[in-house]
Amino acid sequence: MGRHHRSFLGNLFDGLNYTILGILGLLTILPFLYVIAGSFATEAELTQRAFFLIPKTFSLSGYQFIFSSDTLFRSILVSIYVTAMGTLVNLVFTVTMAYALARKDLMGRNTILNMVLFSMLFSGGMIPTYLVVKNLGLLDSYWALMLPGAISAFNLIVVKNFFQELPPGLEEAAKIDGCTEIGVLWRIVLPLSKPVLATFGLFYAVGHWNNFFTALLYINDPDKWPLQVMLRQLVMLSQGSIGDMSQLDPTFVQPPEQTIKMAVIVVGTIPILLVYPFLQKHFAKGVLIGSIKG
Repeated sequence: MGRHHRSFLGNLFDGLNYTILGILGLLTILPFLYVIAGSFATEAELTQRAFFLIPKTFSLSGYQFIFSSDTLFRSILVSIYVTAMGTLVNLVFTVTMAYALARKDLMGRNTILNMVLFSMLFSGGMIPTYLVVKNLGLLDSYWALMLPGAISAFNLIVVKNFFQELPPGLEEAAKIDGCTEIGVLWRIVLPLSKPVLATFGLFYAVGHWNNFFTALLYINDPDKWPLQVMLRQLVMLSQGSIGDMSQLDPTFVQPPEQTIKMAVIVVGTIPILLVYPFLQKHFAKGVLIGSIKG
């Protein structure tokens, strides 16, 4: 009887969990579904209906305005390049520094770790960082979007803790077989680090893809603008200067402002979402790895 009672309570608890998590999941995904539906709706429908998931009249005016310029495709290529190369730079710097700090016999290890922790609490600020980038000759260069944030202090500490949790016998056996430190890192540590590398690689990639403020500061050449900056310019264009053009050309139709905003969100979000399924099997495990030991 007691076992049946516990089983009933367990099923009830599981049912409540599934219900609550299902409601939270719907609350999370419904706004994005509304944005997708709104990007295909007319401006009048967006004004009249507070919320909908299926538009009454499908319209591609927002996407037609966004893709009317060839510069958008160039900005997509720029974003792909910056995201791919920037993530590679992030992982190389983070992994190599974390592997060195994971060695307890490293000279000055505690001092370096304290400096890393200090950088989590305090930063130089926007103006000093801009002056550093300028003096290094990185303005109007893609490196200005990659090098200033090459290492995240939080990610570095988590990866370091993960490396410390690896069995020391693996390293010793590899060195007996003649591996150098680089060989141990390349042949032993990295193959065992796929979950953590996939997780923080995704974090870095999302950060590069969504970053537009850094490009606004350091990139003056419009041909080098990434996607997020270009989409921002398109939104500003739909809000401001289009009205002047309609006065010059009576046949010019002003693009729908709200529809363009929602289409911009979709265009800026979908590409990075397509990357997630390829890393999903490593993601859940990698988030927790290295977060237990200090």
